[in-house]
Amino acid sequence: MKFENFNKKILGAVFTFAMLLGVGLAANVTANAQYPQYPTDPYRRDRDYRNQQRRNDDWRNRNGRQNDGYGNYGGSFQLRQTALNAGFNEGVKAGRDDRRHGRRYEFRDSSGYQRANKDYSSRLGDRGIYQAYFREGFEHGYADGYQGY
Repeated sequence: MKFENFNKKILGAVFTFAMLLGVGLAANVTANAQYPQYPTDPYRRDRDYRNQQRRNDDWRNRNGRQNDGYGNYGGSFQLRQTALNAGFNEGVKAGRDDRRHGRRYEFRDSSGYQRANKDYSSRLGDRGIYQAYFREGFEHGYADGYQGY
């Protein structure tokens, strides 16, 4: 009888020790996950900072683009925005017109695309840069207009 009680006490103590050990290990893993070892590893901290900066730079400026889907050909901000807006609006009109009349998808045939001078003023800057922005905006607007947006 005494041996059975002793056996139960030993098994209870082993079980309690195992539970405490498991909880201690789980708490340690959680603490390490929340607080990485950066203070003791300066190289990793610097590498992670550089990678974060690289991701931020990629987001802001992808291969010469300003992350709006249009190229960056130079010129002033006002020239760029005026040309893109005018081109996009003319492209939407041409795309809707071609769709309405059952014509094929071809924005290069449009006289507005070929001239690319709507809303241009010499005060804005170089005409060639304006035309490059206008045509790119026209292409995007034509796609939206032809699809019915």
